[in-house]
Amino acid sequence: MKQKTDQLNQQFENKSPEEILTYFLHQYANRIALASSLSIEDQMLTDIILKIKKDARIFTIDTGRLFPETYSLIDKTNRRYDFRMEIYFPESKPVEEYVRANGVNAFYESVEQRKTCCAVRKIQPLLRALSTLDVWICGLRQEQSVTRTAVQVVEWDEANRLIKVNPLARFHETEVWNYIKENNIPYNSLHNKGFPSIGCQPCTRAVQEGEDIRAGRWWWENPEHKECGLHKR
Repeated sequence: MKQKTDQLNQQFENKSPEEILTYFLHQYANRIALASSLSIEDQMLTDIILKIKKDARIFTIDTGRLFPETYSLIDKTNRRYDFRMEIYFPESKPVEEYVRANGVNAFYESVEQRKTCCAVRKIQPLLRALSTLDVWICGLRQEQSVTRTAVQVVEWDEANRLIKVNPLARFHETEVWNYIKENNIPYNSLHNKGFPSIGCQPCTRAVQEGEDIRAGRWWWENPEHKECGLHKR
């Protein structure tokens, strides 16, 4: 599989996100989807994807602890493109068991506790979504954090046994914002309040000028730990 992904990366070396997505959307039909966190990257990809294929699959994970602004953005996006984003929820029993055993905000106590919470609320719903796919599209960019500098346009996700496509891997944040503004794409209003990266409400804060764009995610942890497990590297 590495040989195949190497060939695809070579094939798409100088291709635009539109060209990359056109190939994969047509090649994999209903077995491909965008996993959207409603970030500016995913909003940009949503716009591109639905212009290429109106009935393309786009899903998001509702952990039950998102910001109100994120729920508003889901609604705005659905109305803007006249479609319905697939929403996956965590199973109630594992969430209840975690909270009962550890407390409502146990994720502040240790990296292990936080990753367990992410596993229950995010990873398990993701796995249900991925079980229906051969390819998942993501908005990962190399400059987002120290954990993502090696991101490639096409990767083999060994853990989930499918292809991961990152059409914006080499894009800079300014390029994404330019696309958002030029195409009048709805985005999370928290971006205007110092939140460049937005996840669950208890685990996200605004960042200060000069801080890394993901400094507000799990801010009590060291940078090398700042992944929830959706994108194991």
